[in-house]
Amino acid sequence: MDLKFFKRVISGVTLVAFFCSSVAFAYAQSLILPAPGQMIPLSAKFEPALMVGVQVSPKDPFRFNFIISRGKTPLTDDVKKSEYQKLLKYFLVSLTVPNTDMWVNLSPYEADRIIPDNFSLTEMGRDLLAQDYVLKQITSSLIYPEGEVGKKFWQKVYQMAFEKYGTTDIPLDTFNKVWIVPDKAVIYEKFDTALAIKSHLKVMLESDYFALEKSHGESRPEAAAQKETQELSKTVVREIVIPALEKEVNEGENFALLRQVYSSMLMATWFKKALKKSILGQVYANKSKVAGVELDDPQAKERIYQQYLEAYKKGVFNFIKEEQDPLTQEVIPRKYFSGGAKAWAEGMISDAA
Repeated sequence: MDLKFFKRVISGVTLVAFFCSSVAFAYAQSLILPAPGQMIPLSAKFEPALMVGVQVSPKDPFRFNFIISRGKTPLTDDVKKSEYQKLLKYFLVSLTVPNTDMWVNLSPYEADRIIPDNFSLTEMGRDLLAQDYVLKQITSSLIYPEGEVGKKFWQKVYQMAFEKYGTTDIPLDTFNKVWIVPDKAVIYEKFDTALAIKSHLKVMLESDYFALEKSHGESRPEAAAQKETQELSKTVVREIVIPALEKEVNEGENFALLRQVYSSMLMATWFKKALKKSILGQVYANKSKVAGVELDDPQAKERIYQQYLEAYKKGVFNFIKEEQDPLTQEVIPRKYFSGGAKAWAEGMISDAA
C-alpha cells in the first residue's frame, strides 16, 4: 500500500502502561511457562504475524477488514488461521476493555493486585500475565555474573561501589522491578482505513521497594542503607541491562507474543478514538463485554501467580564464588542470588560471604 495516499498522521498513540514480557512461544497453541529457576537467554531477531491495519465499512459498522503482516516465518494454513484469530481476539479485547484495565502486575507483595478481574478472563490478559512472569526471569538471567551482560553489570556496580564507599566488600541489593510500556506509534489513516507503520515499546524501572515496605507494615533500620545501595545498582541497570532488554522487547523472538498484543492494541485504540460515535463504539467499546473472547480456564491467573511465587523463591541462580577484586586485588568470596528470598533482605543480591 502506497503511504503517500494517506492524508493524516496520528503520532504518539497513548496506551495505558502494562507490566509484561516475553514467552518464547514459537506459535505454540498451549501456554507453556518456563520452569522456575530456568535461565532465559536473549533471542535472535524475529518477525511474527502482526495486525498492522484495519478498514471499517461505512455501511456496516460491524464489518471489518484487517491488514495482517504475515511475518518472516512460513506458517501452515492451520497455524496461520490460529494466529490470525488470536490477533482478532486481542483486537476485540482491546476494544471492549477500558485502557485503565489493561495491565498485569506480578509481585510477591501485591497478591491482591495481579490483573483486573474481567481482563484476567481473556486470552490477552492471560498471555500478558505469562509474559510478565518471564520478564522477571529474563531480567534475572541478564545479571548472571558469568553472562556477557552480567559481567559488564557487576563490573560497573563494583566500580561505582568502590568509588562511593572505598570498598566493594559490601551488601549490594539490586532488586528492581522492570516495566514494559507503550512508547510511541505512528498511524496513517485515509477515509475508512488506518495503517500502523511504526511502533516501539519502552523498558523502564520501577522499584518494588515501597510495595515491600507496605507488605511488612513496618519500617526497618536497614532500609535507609539498603535503599542507598539499591539506587547505585539502579543506575547500572539503566545503563547496561535496560538497553539490552529494550532491544529484545522490540526485536527478539522472546517478545514476539508481546508485539502481537501491542499491534492489536494499537488498532483498537485507533478505532476507539476515531470512531467513538459509531454504533459499535457506543455499544461495545470500553464496556468490558468479554463474552465470546473469554478463556475456558478461569483459574489461569492463579496458576501463573503461584508458579511465579515458586520462581521468585527459587531464583535463577544461587552460588558462591571467590573473585579477585579488580580494584583492590583482594580475593573476596561473594554469594550471588537472583530471584526472591525467605528473608526480605535477599533479592537480586550479591554480598560478601
